[in-house]
Amino acid sequence: MSTEDKGTGIKGYAGGWITERTGTDAPFFLKLAYPIIALAAIAYLIIYMNGELTSDHGTLVAQLNTVTGTNNLFMYIVAGMIAVYLLILVVFVFGKSKHEE
Repeated sequence: MSTEDKGTGIKGYAGGWITERTGTDAPFFLKLAYPIIALAAIAYLIIYMNGELTSDHGTLVAQLNTVTGTNNLFMYIVAGMIAVYLLILVVFVFGKSKHEE
C-alpha cells in the first residue's frame, strides 16, 4: 500500500513511516552489500563446517567435536542453497525494477 504526493513526487509506505522519492534507486554500496554478505555466509559455512579445529578451546570442546561428528554433504547442500539464493538476489538487486519501466 503506497500513497503518492503528486506535487513533490514522494511516495509513502506503511502509513508514512517509510518514504521515497519517485525515480530514485538504492545506493550502489547497498546493492553491493547484499552479495558480499551472502558470499561471506558461504565462505564461513565452508571454512567452519567441521568446527574450529585449529584452536585449542579445551578438552570439552574437542570431545564435543569428536562425539557429534560431521555431515559434509548436508553442509554443501546448505551452501548450494545459499548460492542459489545469491544468484536470485543478484538478479533482483541489479535488475531493472518494475516501477522504472
